[in-house]
Amino acid sequence: MSNKQAKPVHRDLKQDDLIVIAGAGGFIGGSLVRYFHHLGYTHIRAIDKKPLDNWYQRLEDVENLCLDLSQSESSIRAVEGAIEVYNLAADMGGMGFIERFRVECMRSSLINIHMLEAAYQAGVNRYFFSSSACVYNTLLQQDPNVRALKESDAFPAMAERGYGWEKLFAEMLCQEYWAERHMKTFVARFHNVYGPNGTWDGGREKAPAAICRKVIQAKDSGTNEIMIWGDGTQTRSYTYIEDCVKGIDMIVHRDDLTATPINLGSSELISVDGLVSLAEEIGGAKLNRKYDLTAPRGVAGRNSDNTFIKQVFDWEPSTPFKEGLTKTYRWIEEQYFARKAGERVVEDAF
Repeated sequence: MSNKQAKPVHRDLKQDDLIVIAGAGGFIGGSLVRYFHHLGYTHIRAIDKKPLDNWYQRLEDVENLCLDLSQSESSIRAVEGAIEVYNLAADMGGMGFIERFRVECMRSSLINIHMLEAAYQAGVNRYFFSSSACVYNTLLQQDPNVRALKESDAFPAMAERGYGWEKLFAEMLCQEYWAERHMKTFVARFHNVYGPNGTWDGGREKAPAAICRKVIQAKDSGTNEIMIWGDGTQTRSYTYIEDCVKGIDMIVHRDDLTATPINLGSSELISVDGLVSLAEEIGGAKLNRKYDLTAPRGVAGRNSDNTFIKQVFDWEPSTPFKEGLTKTYRWIEEQYFARKAGERVVEDAF
């Protein structure tokens, strides 16, 4: 895994140009708002359909709007005057959510259709779409010792039902808006993004947050037992949030990636059992493991082939998983005990 620092990003943006971030009340969208705000961009419009009090992160000097982007009128309002649009809005969650609520996931197509057309009509310079590794052919992911998936492995198409097909369709929309209408679109395929300030309870959380919470709960309750979905052999790579938002910025401001899907993920593969062991180590616990073989588990294995992103940027997401998980565990631990003490925390909104 490369430890090289990313080269400076060359943006054709003025400090007061309008940046629109859809899905800003969520984990990655909220982190992206904070990222651009930290860079000194003064005109950011953050959009989410959740009430403002329910956003994971919210900056007061940002234009924060509650809009349902599955409606055309809301999408038109969202992108008025925008120079760049980052669409991270979707109805989604971890495997427990996307396997059980496929209709809700597929209805996100309405968001992508309306946002692309509104952005085109508004004359947006650059449009980013957050895709997913769930677009990849599931027939290539039936072994925990999976070979890393390269961008071409999305075809022949056999995406994950619901969420994966919705993402793949939106990728094709982005490509056609460039081919036919000459709007610059950019697509990154996220691989299991995790970190502080994300979902950690309530049914939409992903595996790293869920396992951290379960270890914390087991220690606190004294049960010293953990329930694991599947048989523990499933493998994944997990991408730390700081690598993700940095990668988005780099991809959107690289013209030779226009309408070209690219992996944005770590290539550090770990099993679910390995993830549990790491969380136990961080938390100072040793738990009895039980396995729920009827629970949603997703594909047997999935990893990111980073050949292309290293070729383009001489960089790849490289935060070691143990380092990122330690920060995530400590943040969830704070949230857990704050909630136990009666304080309102981010998950109380759901």
